[in-house]
Amino acid sequence: MNPKQLFTDDDAVSPVIGVILMVAITVILAAVIATFVLGLGDQVSQNNPQASFSFSYDSGTGDLTISHDGGAGIDPDNLFIRGDLSSGSGKWTGSTSGSEVKAGNSYTVEPNSDSSTVNVIWENPNGDNSATLGTWNGN
Repeated sequence: MNPKQLFTDDDAVSPVIGVILMVAITVILAAVIATFVLGLGDQVSQNNPQASFSFSYDSGTGDLTISHDGGAGIDPDNLFIRGDLSSGSGKWTGSTSGSEVKAGNSYTVEPNSDSSTVNVIWENPNGDNSATLGTWNGN
C-alpha cells in the first residue's frame, strides 16, 4: 500500500456528499409539504392585530366608552362590538382616524346593565378567523 495514494485518492468523497445533500433536500421537502397538508401554512400568514382597548363606564348615563389605547390600526369594517347591549352592537361606528381605528379613537355603547359583558372582536376579512381584542365584564 502506497501512503501517498491515500492523500490523492478521493473517490469516496463524492458519494458521501451526494447522500448528505439528498437527505437534507428530502427533509426540507417533507417539512414544507407537511406544513401545507396540516393547514399550518394558512395560519402563518394570518396574524391578528395587536391592539389594546380600555373601557370607561358612566353609571349616571349608563354609557360605556370603548377607547383604542394603542397598537395596530384596524379597519373599522373588521371591528365588531358584541355582548349584552341595549344599543351600539355590531360594527365599530365610532370615531376613526382616516380609514382606520387608531389610538385615541372611541366608541360609546349602552350595556343592558352595569354587570353586562362587552367584547371588542376583530374578524378576518376572509371570514376564517377572529380574535377578541378587549373585554369589559361590568363593575
